[in-house]
Amino acid sequence: QVQLVESGGGSVLSGGSLRLSCTFLGDSNCMGWFRQAPGKEREGVATITNGRRTAYADSVKGRFTVSQDNSKRTLYLQMNNLRPEDTAMYYCAADTAGLRSLVATMWGQGTQVTVSS
Repeated sequence: QVQLVESGGGSVLSGGSLRLSCTFLGDSNCMGWFRQAPGKEREGVATITNGRRTAYADSVKGRFTVSQDNSKRTLYLQMNNLRPEDTAMYYCAADTAGLRSLVATMWGQGTQVTVSS
């Protein structure tokens, strides 16, 4: 069973950057980052399949980059040019079914990202 632990959230000003990390124990072919803002449904942000093939939500394309370092058993989400609308709790997920699905075998506990203007 995959275990996930996220870190790296925080508060930044609009235009700033953050890097989220998610350490994982176990194996997963498709891992992803999801987010949930207050009063909104959880949504897919980025996924990575077999450590290489990536997919992004339209709202973050060109600003966010997902990557995976299997030697460190860590999934990353580099977030640049952050906007207030990126404010949310960010979750790491294992064995995701894709950006548009909330099906996953394991979820992390979440890390808060707050962007102020």
